[in-house]
Amino acid sequence: MKSFIKSKGMTLLIVTAIVFIFFTVMNRKYVSWNNLRGIMYSMSLTGTITCGMACLMMSGSIDLASGAEGMMGGVLLAYMLRAGMAWPLALLVALLAGCFFGLINAFLSNVLNFMPFIATIAMASVYQGIAGAMTKNQPVMITNQSFWTLGSTNVWIFPLPFVIMVLLLVIYGIIISSTKFGRQVLYCGGNRMAARLAGMNYKKITTIMFVNNGAIAVLGGSILAARLHNGSQSSVIGSEMDGMTAAIIGGVSFLGGGSSGMPVLFIGILMLNCFKNGLYIINLDAYWQVVSNGALLILALIVDFFREKRRIRALKLPAAGGKAA
Repeated sequence: MKSFIKSKGMTLLIVTAIVFIFFTVMNRKYVSWNNLRGIMYSMSLTGTITCGMACLMMSGSIDLASGAEGMMGGVLLAYMLRAGMAWPLALLVALLAGCFFGLINAFLSNVLNFMPFIATIAMASVYQGIAGAMTKNQPVMITNQSFWTLGSTNVWIFPLPFVIMVLLLVIYGIIISSTKFGRQVLYCGGNRMAARLAGMNYKKITTIMFVNNGAIAVLGGSILAARLHNGSQSSVIGSEMDGMTAAIIGGVSFLGGGSSGMPVLFIGILMLNCFKNGLYIINLDAYWQVVSNGALLILALIVDFFREKRRIRALKLPAAGGKAA
């Protein structure tokens, strides 16, 4: 408890509380149960995308096609359901498609040595174009009512999508903090050269993380499709930026490696969605909401820059009582 009070998580929790109080004062509807449920629903998408994105960033890479991959998964799932396929099987096929999307990104990054930032932006355009051609820019309606429950069922008072997101955070938290593979992910992200000299296969690890991110992105898109009852070309697009912002706020370095743990990542997701929802609830003009979201990302990147600079400086300091090399 003492370590948490002194940690980044406590600071972030206080900032989140300030954001919550501010928007509550601005509009009392902010604390209504319907609005709180809305925050949980928005957290479910952002948080699911963030799970895959954060783990990939921890390994030292990034995927800015996550939103487009989630959108493609939702569209493919909608077509399979329209063809009469059982929804569990359709969801499995969609997740395998997500793995394939991740594998393409890994091939571009690790085999052709393209910059992941550029390669994944290019793939996002490809997926959006393919989805547009498939759907003719019209939503693909889903009439399978048993599938709808994936996006609308409650577990006690919490929406099922929110519960799934929390479970993902718990599972990935255990993997990253308590397994050999999780430590290798952090080592590769923190210092690729040192990890290679220690016998770790950086390309293999990032390939696994790319594949994982593709599957998680499609899971997020599929859950959203269940909630909206359709697969749409416009759904999920842009959520990769929210995922990246939440990951950076939650302690993951944009430059690779670093993690304050999944509880702090959860608080980052919570803060981001409380902020975005607050802008909406006070009826801020849409274009100013875009400006505010962009400013929040820039602020997160600035904080990350100084955090990384401080970390590098600490690594260069000599041990207590020792001499600098």
